[in-house]
Amino acid sequence: MTTLSGKTALVTGSTSGIGLGIALSLAKAGANLILNGFGDASSVIAEVGQFGGKVGHHPADVSDPAQIADMIAYAEREFGGVDILVNNAGIQHVAAVEEFPVERWDSIIAINLSSVFHSTRLSLPGMRAKGWGRIVNIASVHGQVGSTGKAAYVAAKHGVIGLTKVVGLETATSNVTCNAICPGWVLTPLVQKQIDDRAAKGIDPQQAQHDLLAEKQPSLEFVTPQHLGELVLFLCSEAGSQVRGAAWNIDGGWLAQ
Repeated sequence: MTTLSGKTALVTGSTSGIGLGIALSLAKAGANLILNGFGDASSVIAEVGQFGGKVGHHPADVSDPAQIADMIAYAEREFGGVDILVNNAGIQHVAAVEEFPVERWDSIIAINLSSVFHSTRLSLPGMRAKGWGRIVNIASVHGQVGSTGKAAYVAAKHGVIGLTKVVGLETATSNVTCNAICPGWVLTPLVQKQIDDRAAKGIDPQQAQHDLLAEKQPSLEFVTPQHLGELVLFLCSEAGSQVRGAAWNIDGGWLAQ
């Protein structure tokens, strides 16, 4: 098992869903955690803290570079810096290109792409100074293929993979690595809503779930936050030290088609 005792991980968008699953995996491996997300985080702090590490929370709105800078300053002040950065925060909106609200485009690019740049550029100096670091960007299968109605999300996730490659190259001779993970369908509250919307039209819930998966994911099974957390642990381990600038698919066969 990967031991991360003494390391501090910052996971953006980690008070629920994928981010929380990744934070829990890192905490189980002994890392201290900085959680990020809106609202009262007391219950999540307690859940992550059960494994004995130090846990903090910063409510930065990652669409704002100044708030990201404040979050990294908090990490340095309270935890001695960031050893593991997981850029996970993301939002979605679905509409055809000609109907896509401009403000939604701007928000998705800011949160899904620009925040990755800002968190990375601010965390890298500390990682280089320590001589060790891991940056893991949660991209998507939509970083490699398109889907109708998702112009901003697909553009942002393609950008995340491109940025990952550049940072992977720029850190190639150091003990800092940068990689992206590309999940397919993950059963999060947002995906559950899509299943519920189908079921509301009179389709059996199990059939609605099957139909959703069958459209894209050959395994007919969801990727779980725990799957993603274990992959993050691998990338943080010595075994993952020569995985650099990669976009790692974990998608039930989606991109194999």
